[in-house]
Amino acid sequence: MSIKAVLFDLDGTLLPMNQDNFIKKYFSEITAFLCKHGGYEPQKFMESMWLGIKAMLLNDGTKSNEDAFWEVFSKIYGEEKIKNDFKLFERFYEEKFINTKTECGYTDKSKQLIDYLKSKGIKTALATNPMFPTVATEARMSWVNLSPADFELFTTYEMIGYSKPNPKYYLEIASRMDIDPKECLMVGNDVSDDMSASLAGMDVFLLTDCLINTKNLDIEPYPQGSFEELYDYINKKSQEN
Repeated sequence: MSIKAVLFDLDGTLLPMNQDNFIKKYFSEITAFLCKHGGYEPQKFMESMWLGIKAMLLNDGTKSNEDAFWEVFSKIYGEEKIKNDFKLFERFYEEKFINTKTECGYTDKSKQLIDYLKSKGIKTALATNPMFPTVATEARMSWVNLSPADFELFTTYEMIGYSKPNPKYYLEIASRMDIDPKECLMVGNDVSDDMSASLAGMDVFLLTDCLINTKNLDIEPYPQGSFEELYDYINKKSQEN
């Protein structure tokens, strides 16, 4: 079956980065900001962040990832404090999140590929793990000259209640795009998170430029390679009946 939509991971796929370095920088920046302005204790704050992330990873679709995250913080710090400090978190993303850009690279290949696909009438979606709010997702897009207009859909923690590697995350995207999962290609660099789209019936391509394989899984079964090899793969698949 030919490809009618291509889903892209962002971090390490369209946006080059060492994810470990990026996460360390992100946690350092958000912890420093919230402890300074909100009076949080650093160690407890970081532990709370990880618990919130875990809640999003385990989310079953009955609530948004945003709600799952803030429920954790409300239980730890109390609803009143979180309600009062919510604007502080927004300020962080508006004012200081840009500091994490130092841990990211740049490529013009991402924008070129998206434009190429759109010229071919192939739909595009940004299937980045929805752990961040919209403002942070749009910021990371912009670091490789992309914008929301480049995608039919992009996932953030406000608008979806699943996360990778849950196959239901990919099925939800296909449903919202009104397309058969079998007509979708998921492109990503994380073997565990991104290749799990195959469990939803999607075709997959492992971009190896910033490969993540924390579980040392066998990657031989997956179509894989660089951006150039991805072009060839898409052209081949889009011509299939």
